[in-house]
Amino acid sequence: MAPHSGKLAVGLGLRPGMSADRILAALTESLPGQRIGCLATLDRRAGEPGLLDAAAALGVPLHSYSAERIAQVPVPNRSERVVAALGIPGVAEAAALLAGTGPLLVPRQVVGGIVVAATALRG
Repeated sequence: MAPHSGKLAVGLGLRPGMSADRILAALTESLPGQRIGCLATLDRRAGEPGLLDAAAALGVPLHSYSAERIAQVPVPNRSERVVAALGIPGVAEAAALLAGTGPLLVPRQVVGGIVVAATALRG
């Protein structure tokens, strides 16, 4: 991705049990050199220890959204796996768009089983 001068709102889609180290590695690989301002995900993942530890390690807030709210956000890269599992078109892109200000600067990408997407952070 082209360098972004501000901080990013990063949406994450992940399975339960992902470690903070694995999440941080996925962020480093998918957003090299970028400043992360917040993480965002589906509310049912917000209590995951690895995700909470990753947010703490980065010193950023973790925002979470209900499946109903995420389903209202149009996403350019629909995930059939997420549609089948949760009945919504995707998590990472929608969460990033809700937490930040569009458009997507980093569309949905999968790194080590973690889905990452990012927009500019408001303010």
